[in-house]
Amino acid sequence: MLFAVLCAGMLVTGCGSEKKVSHIDEGMTAIEELRYEDALVCFEQALVSGEDKQLVYRGQGLANLGLTKYDEAAAALEKSLASGDSVPDELDYDVNYYLATAYYKAGRLEEAKQIYDTILALRKDAREAYFMRGIVHLQMGNYELGRPDFDKAIELAPGDYDQLVEIYKVMDETGYKEAGAAYLESALKNAPKDMSNYDKGRIYFYLADFEAARNYLEQARDAGDDKAAYYLGKTWENLGEYNYAASVYVSYLQDQGESALIYNQLALCNMQLGDYDAALSALQSGLALEDATLRQTLAFNQIVVYEKQGNFKQASQLMNKYVQDYPDDTAAAREHEFLRSR
Repeated sequence: MLFAVLCAGMLVTGCGSEKKVSHIDEGMTAIEELRYEDALVCFEQALVSGEDKQLVYRGQGLANLGLTKYDEAAAALEKSLASGDSVPDELDYDVNYYLATAYYKAGRLEEAKQIYDTILALRKDAREAYFMRGIVHLQMGNYELGRPDFDKAIELAPGDYDQLVEIYKVMDETGYKEAGAAYLESALKNAPKDMSNYDKGRIYFYLADFEAARNYLEQARDAGDDKAAYYLGKTWENLGEYNYAASVYVSYLQDQGESALIYNQLALCNMQLGDYDAALSALQSGLALEDATLRQTLAFNQIVVYEKQGNFKQASQLMNKYVQDYPDDTAAAREHEFLRSR
């Protein structure tokens, strides 16, 4: 949701473009290209030019989300809502979802919950709000309140296996693994005849039935489902076959093209095999793709590889930048202290 932005207008190279495009459009293009600081400059120019304040503040909020400046993002998104009409429209709902994300990432869980409460008071079938409020409830330690929200989200989209997997992962992370597994088992038990081998395979993967997962995922890959490669490789990893897992990832990169996600998994396999040069190469290839959703993971794993190689100077330099880019990563902050001591 964080990067699902609606980018309008033509592509431009920066705020000084000679093409007649609004500063808001330029800012949204900069966000799409991960140039968040440039985007903020564009939105400031949009304010000076008298462009739509609701869209300007929305853009500032998105740019600050990208910069992990969550309180600043929330402040901008609040201004966006205040600039709208008294009757909420689709833009207001959109901004509210981003505002809830900013609150959640800033640790302001009660405020995030209140946003979802408000959305659901107006839209009884807002599946995403049920799903996200369930996550917030679990993070607040309120399992008894979160569970009904997940039930409702599943009821509204029973065939959304992406959502189902995310619910399991959140429940696992918050100490309710068995309850999350029950959702997965129910999905298999009540599976429609046309449930894909890919969906069956990844559900078996999370249930830790790796033999069944391998069988279904191999069938999915053989049938041309390129999504299966990620879970198939991870399945082979869990079976201890890192060389075979690596070959699955390499085949994907050769046949389907580059993917930051697959490069990261390939790097992890190479680390397990002790081939740190190959791991580093894979991570650098992944970083070159500038995938916002994987950039933090790739950057951290690159630091780990340099540590494994004994190159603490390079690891420390990269960690200095990492903690600046991702100040909310407390685990990295502890690692930073370790590297400084080396």
